[in-house]
Amino acid sequence: MKKWIALIFLYLVQGLPHGFFGQAMPVLMREQGLDLTVIGLLSLLALPWALKFIWAPLLDNVSLFRDEYRRSWIILMNYCAAALLVILALTPVEYWVQQGMVTFALLIFCLNLFISTQDIATDALAVENLSNSERGIGNGVQVAGYRIGMVLAGGVLVSFFGVFGWQGALLLLAAMMVLGTLPLWNFKPKAHVVDDQPVWPLWLAFFKEPGAWLWLLMIFLFKFGDAFGTQMIRPMLFDQGITLEQMGLILGSVGFAAGLFGALAGGWLVSKLGRQAALLGFLLLETFALLSYLGINGQDMFHIYLAVVLEHIAGGMATAALFTVMMDRCREHSAAADYALQSCVVVIAGLIAGSLSGFSAKMLGYDGHFMLAAVLCIVALFVVWRAVQQHLIVSVSKKSESSV
Repeated sequence: MKKWIALIFLYLVQGLPHGFFGQAMPVLMREQGLDLTVIGLLSLLALPWALKFIWAPLLDNVSLFRDEYRRSWIILMNYCAAALLVILALTPVEYWVQQGMVTFALLIFCLNLFISTQDIATDALAVENLSNSERGIGNGVQVAGYRIGMVLAGGVLVSFFGVFGWQGALLLLAAMMVLGTLPLWNFKPKAHVVDDQPVWPLWLAFFKEPGAWLWLLMIFLFKFGDAFGTQMIRPMLFDQGITLEQMGLILGSVGFAAGLFGALAGGWLVSKLGRQAALLGFLLLETFALLSYLGINGQDMFHIYLAVVLEHIAGGMATAALFTVMMDRCREHSAAADYALQSCVVVIAGLIAGSLSGFSAKMLGYDGHFMLAAVLCIVALFVVWRAVQQHLIVSVSKKSESSV
């Protein structure tokens, strides 16, 4: 039970900065008169999430405290992130925007660096301490915990921003970062065994595993269609006359609840259905979910709610299934490096898909765009099936079933 509490709090903590700075900062920056181009470029400060595979092997070979390969990195990174939030809180947001934008950008980059490094160690801890039968639920907990953190910081905290102000909001965020680490002190992870090979050859050996390139193609394409399609949901609803307040209810509250249910249900079903059936079935469901956006009319709220609920449930289920097989793919002594590499492929795929989505919607219209997104999911379906045929995805993991 201790490891489950520790994991859900650690993933919740990861969602806090992204929720706050992703939701509140663009509005605050715009209120201070910052140019839209600069606001858009600030998204590049999340680059550490796409590049974390570069330094991930170091976490498999370096312990900051004696024999504490996972907890040492997690605790240090969380506390560094909390300290950085306190530094940001000490200076008014007006100063950061008008005079200290370069320093502010550097600090936010460091914040992403700390949290992404914490994520490397947390994912490795999960891989090493969850048995095969627990991994489905574990990845449901991962997705759910991150979503809860995003909603707490990007929804609840932002809603009360007028009460707390810049300083109070960031100090509260820092306090939550520290509190979220406390359950880890009561959980002693399985001892990590260091491989004797040099760091970089060990990391590069991942590409020499059987079917490595087909595997990377599969995880690149698996969420590509979903990321490509869903990027245009908010612009489409706006063009249909849906207000920001309505969007908050539809996507923030109802969509969040549906996504949370999908993540937990998907994690549970992975163990019941097996990896192969879950990946294929959830991806097919995601295809139909994207098609449910066809013919959306701003006056038909039932259609809008139905599409949003279906898409969020399917997305949560598919993500939980994908993360589970990514854990299975990790080698015994290099879980941090292997999982980080795979998750970076997923992140990069999402960035590319999102950047192309606007061109698609403009050229094809919203209906044509969502049809293309569904086709991309079908393409991914064939790649998953090819991976199944090559025995890269097995219903029962070959790894040890022993629980910790």
